[in-house]
Amino acid sequence: LCGDALVPEKEFGQIFVSVAPPGKVRGNHYHHRKIEWFCVPSGTGLLLIKDLETGEEMEIVMGENAPKTVKIPPGMVHAIKNTGDKDMVLLVYVNEQFDSADPDTIYQKILE
Repeated sequence: LCGDALVPEKEFGQIFVSVAPPGKVRGNHYHHRKIEWFCVPSGTGLLLIKDLETGEEMEIVMGENAPKTVKIPPGMVHAIKNTGDKDMVLLVYVNEQFDSADPDTIYQKILE
């Protein structure tokens, strides 16, 4: 394989890890342009996604006993709650780097 074939066409976004204790909610927001991918490699979480256009909601159980990666496109309000009895580790990839002057994160509470 030629090294040039591995060069991305666009700048790499960001990866971060968030740890939430039992009962803690992360998110409760949406983005106009950012795409996020969520994975819960440790613990258990309930991801709630709500489509801003249709109002349709989807609940997804994620965690070490339900391994999956979920893509969250723009226009989808999302929040994840630790529903287990130990810390939930949330691994997130975002397709663009964070810009404090233009965070593209709009708060909307959908999960308590």
